[in-house]
This record gives sequence, C-alpha cells and structure tokens, in this order.
Amino acid sequence: MPLWSKPAIELATAVRSGEVSALDVVDSHLARIAEVNPHLNAVTQLLADRARADARDTDRRRAAGKELGPLAGVPFTVKECTPVEGVPTTFGTPHFRDHTARADAIPVARLRAAGAIPVGHSNMPTLILAGMHTRSELYGDTRNPWDAGRTPGGTSGGDGVAVAAGLAPLGLGNDSGGSLRIPAAFCGVAALKPTTGRFPADQRLLGPDDPGPASQVLVTDGPLARTVADLRLAYETLAGPDPRDPRSVPAPLYGEPLNGPPKVAVVTDPGGHGVHPTVRRAVARAADALRDAGYDVREVPDVPRLDEALDTYHRLTNTEFAPNWPAVRQLLGPGGDRFIGFTMRTAPPADAAGLLRLLGTWMNIRRSWTEFLHAYPLLLGPVFTEPPVEPGLESRDQAGRDRVASGMRLCSVTSFVGVPAVAVPTGLAEDGLPTGVQLIGRAFREDLCLAAAQAVEDRLGVLTPIDPRT
Repeated sequence: MPLWSKPAIELATAVRSGEVSALDVVDSHLARIAEVNPHLNAVTQLLADRARADARDTDRRRAAGKELGPLAGVPFTVKECTPVEGVPTTFGTPHFRDHTARADAIPVARLRAAGAIPVGHSNMPTLILAGMHTRSELYGDTRNPWDAGRTPGGTSGGDGVAVAAGLAPLGLGNDSGGSLRIPAAFCGVAALKPTTGRFPADQRLLGPDDPGPASQVLVTDGPLARTVADLRLAYETLAGPDPRDPRSVPAPLYGEPLNGPPKVAVVTDPGGHGVHPTVRRAVARAADALRDAGYDVREVPDVPRLDEALDTYHRLTNTEFAPNWPAVRQLLGPGGDRFIGFTMRTAPPADAAGLLRLLGTWMNIRRSWTEFLHAYPLLLGPVFTEPPVEPGLESRDQAGRDRVASGMRLCSVTSFVGVPAVAVPTGLAEDGLPTGVQLIGRAFREDLCLAAAQAVEDRLGVLTPIDPRT
C-alpha cells in the first residue's frame, strides 16, 4: 500500500519506530496531491516546502532519540478560514488574498505540537457564506471524488475531498450546522463535531473584536478522517481548555460508563418532512450494526422541537448577521450572496425585543434536548436526508435553498443545542455513491459517539481512499 493510502495512526506509528521517515510520508502525499488535485481542486495553497522542512525536523528529532508526538509525521489540511502562521487566510475571496496569519490557530498549533504537519489550505465556499457547495470566488469549485456531478458538501468540503482521495489522512474544518458532517457523508469519510467548548478556538478572525453570541457558540472546529480511530486520536489532541478561549471547558475526555447497554434513539425522518429511501436504508443499516454490537436500539417518534429550533436558529443568526450584510455581500462575488439572501427572506432578522425572546427560546430548546438525551444517551439519524445533490442547488432559487436547509435539518439543530456528533459511513448506495449517518450524544460525551461510530465502522467497513471518478 502506498503511504498516502494509510490511516494516520499507522503512519505515526511507523514514523516513531523509524520504519519510515516523515519525509517519505510527506513526499508520498505531495505526489498524490500533484496527481489528483488538478481534477479535484481540494487543496488551495500547497505548503510543500514547509511540509518537507517540518518532516526533516521530525526525522532529525527521531534520530537524536527524542520522543515524538502521537501524530508524528501525519499530514493534514486546514480550511481556508483557519489561520496557519505565515500563510494567507483568504476565506476564499480575493479581498483577503494577502491576509497573512501571524500565528497558528489554536487547533492548528495543537495538531502541530502532536507532530502533525500541515500540507496545505483547503477550499470552502466564499467567506463560509456562499452556500453548502464548496465553491469560492478565489479558487473555484471543488469536485466530489465519487461523482463530479454531485457536490462534495460544505463548508469544509475541501477537507472532506482531500481526506477521501488520500491527499491527507486528516483534515481540520469547522461546523456550525453540518459543515463537517455533510462533506463526510457526501465523500465517504468520518467527522467529529464536538460539544461547544470542548475544543478551544479564537473566533476573532479579522480583528481584535469578538463576534456576537451565535458565532461564538455555534461554530466548532473539528477533524475529518477516513477511520474512527483516527478521529479519536485527533479528538484527544484537540480537546482541553486554553486561556485564549474562555468558552473552553476542562471536561474529562472519557466519561463514566453507562449502566447497562447504551440506549440509542433512532429518528430516520426528523420533523417528518420526508427522507429519501437511500438515506432511510443507511439509517437502518447503522441501527442493525449497533444492535449487533449490543446497543439497546429503539425507534422514537421524533427529536425535540425541531421546527421551532430551526426557526430560532436561522432568525438568531440572521439577526446577528444583518448589520454587516450590506458590506459582506460585496465580498462574495457574483451570485455569492444568493444563499444568505434566500435565508434572510425565510427567517427575517428580529428587533431588540424579538432578539431577547429568541435567546430565551434557545436556552429552553437546549433544556428540552438535555432531557431527551438524559433518557437516550445516543441518537442515530441522517446527516442529510437526501443523497448528495448537484453543486450549487442551495443558491439556484428559493426552492433549492429550502430543500438543502431541510436536508441538513438534524445537523442544524444539533449545532444549535451544542451537542457532539460523529458522522460515519454506512456503505455505498445502488448508484455507487457513499452513504452515512450521524451519532449524536450528550454534551461532553464525544466518547459515546466515537464508540458507537466505531461499532458501525467495524461492521460496515471503511470506504476510502478513492481514486477520483470523472
């Protein structure tokens, strides 16, 4: 097997033992990027020279007998909105082409401290706002390696494609409503959206001021990987408090064992708005895998207050975003403002009194979910209620936007209430495209989500890396 096709744990173990050099690992991935990235357009700013220098330093340290980290020599990609020291953080727009980062973002620094090596930035929708499809004004479209006529998802679509096609075993993206989990499901890989406060970050991306409460709370960084074991290693690396992030919580990585087999609530059609038969079958396959693993799997009528939560989510974020919208829309390029425009039409911003009511409703909905997850420590459901859709559907017209928003509804509500979730593949559909589900857990019980996802993976297998299909 070529080095680029191996999982992160296997690569790091081989580097630490001296079986392979970190430079060989990096060179293998750079060769893979050169081979397939021209078709996929997942990696935007390639850091080849820096990556080789980091790899040589790793090899020198190993030769000197120094202890290497758990991710020694493992390449990873970094979403275009996440700073890497000395590299422009472009957000996919020409306006920030020269916006060079002065320091690594906290999650980048943590991965590097564990020995991982950034090999490049990865594509995303312009300013993270232009839609679900990974298309930026600065870098163009990223293609799904399974079918170029289907979106790879977003907004961390560049990382999803890079991991799926073997450009890197790990990707670092972020999620405020499905931006990690949707690319994972559409590209056939795994992803972790952590509990709000589990991974520290600094949301002051463009200046000294912090954003509003929705942006502070909803956005979480997270990893994508081809295996759940690699996700677990990234989880252990990224978690833990940091003084630069007052939201970060010193919660234990692994909680107390549950009494008896974990109860798993299964909701195939959240809110009753419809689900594609392919997605229904994927949820059923995952449920059967969990039953086989000894989980107490139970069908339940629905998740708590889904429609109310979605309306509150969209109105709250639009209210926070509205004052800056006239300036921001100028940076999005031709047509880049359509998705947010359609969303604002559906959920108009609130006035001051309405904002206070929305904040109160937010807390009330979180309480309802906490009570639900007290009864069921895990929830199994779809990532997206349709198979991968065509690129740009959400920006085509109001109906396309509403269809995509409905498809990602379980992702949106779980981001809104701040609980963890792991997306995991469940196999291939009849048309040869990957399918996947998500396992959602109690706050700060990522360990339960990862364990259940591992049980699914053990029974249904790993789908990637894949050679791009034209």
